[in-house]
Amino acid sequence: MAGICQVTGKKPMYGNRVSHSNIKTPRRQNPNVQKRRFWVDSENTWLTIRVSARGIRIINKRGIEAVVRDIRGRGESLN
Repeated sequence: MAGICQVTGKKPMYGNRVSHSNIKTPRRQNPNVQKRRFWVDSENTWLTIRVSARGIRIINKRGIEAVVRDIRGRGESLN
């Protein structure tokens, strides 16, 4: 599951590179996924999450505890 954001579910998109002569070559557009550590007060531990830049903004807005609850509600495991 490399390259998939655990918060937003973003994953690579596929398309074509188009040259000046209109030759199409397959390409892959990867999301900006990073490993980030977040402190969770309720569990008194650090969680490492693979998260996109958009996912970091969601965590800043809603809070890590609400996001972790949603991720575990979907059945995904963290650490």
